Amino acid sequence: MRFAGSAHVFRQDVADGERGQDMSETIVTGAPPLARPTETTSATLEVRRLVTDFRTESGTLRAVNEVSFRLDRGRVLAVIGESGSGKSAMLRSILGIQPKSAIVTGEVLLGGRDLLRLSPKERAATRGRDVSMVFQDPLTALDPVYTVEQQLVETVRTHAEVSRSTARRRALELLELVQIPSPAERLSAYPSELSGGMRQRVVIAMAVAGSPKVLLADEPTTALDVTVQARILRLFRELQQAQDMDMMIVTHDLAVAADIADDVAVMYAGRIVEAGPIGTVLRAPSHPYTQGLVEANVRPGQRIRPRAIPGAPPSLARLPPGCSFAPRCDVATVACWQELPEPVAVGPGRWSRCLHSTPSGPVESPHVA
Repeated sequence: MRFAGSAHVFRQDVADGERGQDMSETIVTGAPPLARPTETTSATLEVRRLVTDFRTESGTLRAVNEVSFRLDRGRVLAVIGESGSGKSAMLRSILGIQPKSAIVTGEVLLGGRDLLRLSPKERAATRGRDVSMVFQDPLTALDPVYTVEQQLVETVRTHAEVSRSTARRRALELLELVQIPSPAERLSAYPSELSGGMRQRVVIAMAVAGSPKVLLADEPTTALDVTVQARILRLFRELQQAQDMDMMIVTHDLAVAADIADDVAVMYAGRIVEAGPIGTVLRAPSHPYTQGLVEANVRPGQRIRPRAIPGAPPSLARLPPGCSFAPRCDVATVACWQELPEPVAVGPGRWSRCLHSTPSGPVESPHVA
């Protein structure tokens, strides 16, 4: 498939380190996560060996497979990969909104508290207040029969015991915060009366209404045109700084990831296969899958046709015994088909899950609670 950025041309200057220049401090560790000093307390969100299985008529489908990472204060993590890699399933498992057919195990630590061990009522109380999410399609995320004011007021009153008039003032402040023109007029509008960009801003306003510590965003710019995408990305950066939030964005668009993130995790077939500071990973990818994603994108001044990754992602219900990318990999050997690669350190704050990656040093012991 072609993995070209739909938002805008992939910017080499960003990949060269405009974001995430401090290579020694990366939010992504791995599966297992790389060790850090035990006195470190800067991690807002820490995910350890997260597994999400779905019961189906044909058997168990593992959408998220032993995923571990940590998100530190003030950082933005981009999770990239093709459709079907498990990115959205991972976000929904973190937020706790999977269907009853899902079996989620592992640990999701927020401020040291494991969200997976909370009761349904306690888990619901964390949504919007501690961790919140911006969904992919703003038109389906908003209720078409209620006005913007009604939906924002309900969201505000869910997270705070305030009067309706106070909640309305807060709703107006939220629209101003997300930079909607003529916010007082937009309060009385229905979602269908707003443009795609305005609807997405309303969804963002609802997501930050409870002042969450962590904001998750699932393909938040996919349905928007190029100019609107750029504005939404700029808004995300401004909100992250102004609201003192940490952010995790899922996207299949490398241009979007390079524009907003400090660090990147590359997912394939439910696993993270490479991770590190986004500038160094995109400039010099180690894993063949990451290399394929970069080569499938358009760069400024590029004269050759982007190179598509051959084949398609495997079925998550029937993964090959070794490396899941082996059937599509140009450098796969017999060992790749038989042996599941372990994470290998490939640079400062970087690791790759590939038998052909050149180690830069020993992988530290897993950090286990």
